[in-house]
Amino acid sequence: MNRTDLPGEEEQYKAYKQVAEKMTPHSVIIRTLDLGGDKFASSLDVPHEMNPFLGWRAIRFCLTRVDVFKTQMRAILRASAHGNLKVMYPMISNLTELQKANEILEECRNELKREGCAYDSRMEVGAMIEIPSAAIISHILAKEVDFFSIGTNDLIQYALAVDRVNEKIAYLYEPTHPAILDLIHRVVQSGHKAKKWVGSCGEMSGDPAIAVLLVGLDIDEISTSPIVLPKVKKAVRSVSYKDAKRIAKKALEFDTGKQVRSYINQELKIIARNLVSDE
Repeated sequence: MNRTDLPGEEEQYKAYKQVAEKMTPHSVIIRTLDLGGDKFASSLDVPHEMNPFLGWRAIRFCLTRVDVFKTQMRAILRASAHGNLKVMYPMISNLTELQKANEILEECRNELKREGCAYDSRMEVGAMIEIPSAAIISHILAKEVDFFSIGTNDLIQYALAVDRVNEKIAYLYEPTHPAILDLIHRVVQSGHKAKKWVGSCGEMSGDPAIAVLLVGLDIDEISTSPIVLPKVKKAVRSVSYKDAKRIAKKALEFDTGKQVRSYINQELKIIARNLVSDE
């Protein structure tokens, strides 16, 4: 983002290797190139688009610029020999994209094997679920991956047709909207039925009250920013799994996001009063 050229395989390898080694034995998930929308690189000839968030970005870009994609995949694979790395594809919308990405990953594995380069042959591969179509067919996509990560920021934006940075319609951006909860619930069920773990990331995961809801929906892993992590951990530790399950089950029955939010706050005031304000 801050340079005029793309990092080559060796530079990426060294960066990923350093992170992998420092984090061992803990896992590190590396998202494949997620350019486009609000993120651009001056070194790439990306045309101006009327609707960049719906355009040539993320995995769509990588499957067109296979040279750029393979450079990153080879670097990730090589670094996987030095720690517990996982790889994740962003903005998957259909099965074909996922299968093509996996085919390219397999090509890179075969190349490295021929070259005698070490890599973790069991490295987990996941897909970000941030497009409604992917959530709806998550039972199909689950067959092709080892895990899902629900990208809540874009999932909410695309499902509700709300630009999350537009102040005039910010009131429509509702993480607790029944449609959003239904999509999350669907993805978790699809993943678990296929014996795959499911995580969530985005601002939704950083809300302590909603984090309790996500636990109740059986999310396996919550990814959030460091600044709110203590509050989220406190919330999860303050509520029993049984209560979280009860709250989530009831939340799925409401008709509006406001009803869901009000209900969660009421429940938490009873069982974990220190997590919510009196507003």
